[in-house]
Amino acid sequence: MRISGFPPARRHYTAAALAAAVICSTVFAEPYFAPAGGRPAPAGPVPRLNWRPCSAGSPFDCATATVPLDYADPGGRTIDLAVIKRKATGPGRRIGTLFFNPGGPGGPGTVQMPDRYEFFPREVRERFDIVSWDPRGIGNSTAVRCFDTPEAADVWASGKPAGFPVGEQQRAAWIAAYAELGRLCEKRDPELLRHVSTADTARDLDGLRQAVGEPQLNYLGTSYGSFLGATYANLFPGKVRAMTLDSNIDPRAWTDNGSDIDPALPTFLRMGTDVGAAEVLDRFLTLCGSTTTDRCAFSAGSPKATRDKFDRLMRRLRDRPVGAWTYAKTVADTVNGLYTVHPGWTELAGRLQELWRGRVPGPPPPSTSPVPVPVPYLGEEQAGAVFCSDSPNPQDVEVYHRAEEIAAARAGDAGRFWAWASEPCATWPARPANRYTGPWDRLTSPTVLVVNPLYDPATAYPNAQAMVRELVNARLLTLNGYGHTALGNPSSCVQEYESRYFIDGTLPPAGTVCDQDTAPFPSPGPPGGQDAPAVRPVVPGAVS
Repeated sequence: MRISGFPPARRHYTAAALAAAVICSTVFAEPYFAPAGGRPAPAGPVPRLNWRPCSAGSPFDCATATVPLDYADPGGRTIDLAVIKRKATGPGRRIGTLFFNPGGPGGPGTVQMPDRYEFFPREVRERFDIVSWDPRGIGNSTAVRCFDTPEAADVWASGKPAGFPVGEQQRAAWIAAYAELGRLCEKRDPELLRHVSTADTARDLDGLRQAVGEPQLNYLGTSYGSFLGATYANLFPGKVRAMTLDSNIDPRAWTDNGSDIDPALPTFLRMGTDVGAAEVLDRFLTLCGSTTTDRCAFSAGSPKATRDKFDRLMRRLRDRPVGAWTYAKTVADTVNGLYTVHPGWTELAGRLQELWRGRVPGPPPPSTSPVPVPVPYLGEEQAGAVFCSDSPNPQDVEVYHRAEEIAAARAGDAGRFWAWASEPCATWPARPANRYTGPWDRLTSPTVLVVNPLYDPATAYPNAQAMVRELVNARLLTLNGYGHTALGNPSSCVQEYESRYFIDGTLPPAGTVCDQDTAPFPSPGPPGGQDAPAVRPVVPGAVS
C-alpha cells in the first residue's frame, strides 16, 4: 500500500490502488546491522555514477548505480538503481547534495522528484544538488515484476473489488486475488523479494552518499520516507549532517515493536491512520458546508447538512453504483483526494457532486510537469514487497473483516478502507532477509527536524509526536493545516525553517506552529491570498 505524499492526479499511477497495494510478511530475520554471526554487515563497493542528461535539453541528469543484492554477500548478485539529479541553481553557492525520498513505499524518485522539484524551497534548490532514486524493487531500478506485461496485470486487477471488499463474495474474491499475486511473485524472482526491505534501501542510500562524495548525509524524506530516514539515522548515526522527516510514520507502530508474534491489528490501525483520515474527512465536509457551492461544489449549505449529504451518498452507492463508481471505490477516492488541499479538495468536491447527481465523474487532469525519464511499470506488487518486508500484519485472513468492523466503529467509511489496506500481506510469500526493528534512539549529532500537518489523512499527527520521542534528538515543527506532507501542501513558514535548517543547521524554536499558505476552499482573490484560520490551534501533547 502506498501512503506516498503526492496527489493522485499528478502521479503516473493511481493512488486509488492504495488499499490494494499492500502485501506483507510477518516472518523476520535478524536486524540488518547484525547478520547471523553478530558481526557488522560487510560494506559493498561504492557505486560509480556516470551522469548524463536524462533527455536532450533536460536540466536533470541520470545515472545507474550497481549495488549488491545482499550486503552480507557483496561479491554475489548485483542489482541496478536508477538515480536522478538536478544541480544546484545558485552559481558559486553550492553546499552539497540533498537526497530525497518521496515516500510510498514504492514511490519512484526518478519520476516524483522532477514532478515536485518546484515545491522545494528556493534556497534549497539554489544551494544543493537534489538527488533521488527509484529504490530497489521499484520502477526503473531492478524491479519486482510479477506479470509478463502491464496488460496481464490489468487482467489480474479486474478480478478484484476496487477500493476494498464489501460483502462475503467480494471478500473471498479479494483474498483469492492477492493469494494469486503472491504465488505469481514467488515464481518470478524469490531472491529479490527477500532483499527489498527498508534496511536494504538504507544501505543503498549510504552507498549513494559516498558515490556523490558527501562525508555526511543531507536528507528529506516524506511519508514512508520518514521511516527510511529514521532507519538510516539509527544504522548510520554518525553519517547524518541534516535530516528532515515530513509526514511521519511511528516506527514502533510500523514494526509492531519488533515483535515476531502475529499482531492483533493491521498496520494502519496500529498507526491510527483510520482515525486520522476520518477526522480530516469530517473537516473537509465541515469546511465545504461552511462555504458556498462556488467554492465547494458539494456544499449543502451547512456543515451538518453536508455531512448528512455525504452519508446519504455513501448509502445510495452501496445499492446503486454510478457506472464503475461503487461505494468502496468512492470511499477510496475520497480518502486519497484528501492528500493535497490545492487543487485536490476542490476536485474531490466536484467528483462527489457529480456522483450525487448520478453522473460519472470525468477523468483527472493530466500532469503538466515534464518527466525526463521513461514512466516505469509501477504494479501493486512493488509497494507490497517493500511494505511486507517491514511491517507485520495478521496472517489469518479472517482477522481483516473483524478489523474492518472495529475501524468502522471508530472511523466510519475511512476505517473500512484502511482496515483492508494491508490484508494482502496475509498471503505474501517472501521472508525478508534483513529487517531493522530498532532501537530508534541512537544519537545523531544534528537534531532531526520532524514536520507534520496537524490534520494529515495518511500519517496522523500523533505519529510525528511518536517519531520525536523515539529519535530522542529531534525537533517537531507543526503545520497548522491539512493534507499529507508539508511539501505537497505548501507553507512559506515551513519552507523558511527548512531552508535555514539545511543551510546552517538553525532549528525552529520549540513548539513552533506554521500556517498553510492557502486555506481550503479560498475565496477568489490575488494569488497567494489565504483565508487562514483566525484562531491558532492548541497542539495536543506537543513535543519539542
